[in-house]
Amino acid sequence: MKKSLIIVAFLLITSCSSYNSIDTFYEAHKNDNQVTAIRVPQFMFSLVSEISPEMKSLVGNTKDLRYMQFPSKTKSQSQFLNNQMNSFASSSFIEVFRKNDELKRNVVSIREKRDVVKEILIYNNNNSTGSFLYFNGNFDPIKVRELAKNNQFENFSNGLLPQMNLNTPGITN
Repeated sequence: MKKSLIIVAFLLITSCSSYNSIDTFYEAHKNDNQVTAIRVPQFMFSLVSEISPEMKSLVGNTKDLRYMQFPSKTKSQSQFLNNQMNSFASSSFIEVFRKNDELKRNVVSIREKRDVVKEILIYNNNNSTGSFLYFNGNFDPIKVRELAKNNQFENFSNGLLPQMNLNTPGITN
């Protein structure tokens, strides 16, 4: 009986924690209307690293890089995205930077293992679009905080779409 209770508790905890994972979020929303979803393959990291010298050193240590951009023109869209970010931040991410302006948000959160940053999640919402930029790898915590403080992650996000040359011929604005 004790074993069954422990197994059920373990399954409940793992199922709740997986809801807040980047993988689950990416898979659940990559097909949503007006969403841009990019998962950068390893062979393209060298192309992406050309956005800035700071990002070149960061991308060199990256194992997984994802970007999602959502429409955020209505209050409900902005609140949904802000709630998603709050849900990620409350589940083992540590916020290293946050700027709130009504529904606008800029947040940089990390997951650490000992003295190495393993995951970086950058969220920007300007009440027009909301974006999540996710890095997984081994990163220097001091460098990450410096990049967050100097707004380099937002510059990287803004340079990612043109660098990936995603002007698909079948979709027009």
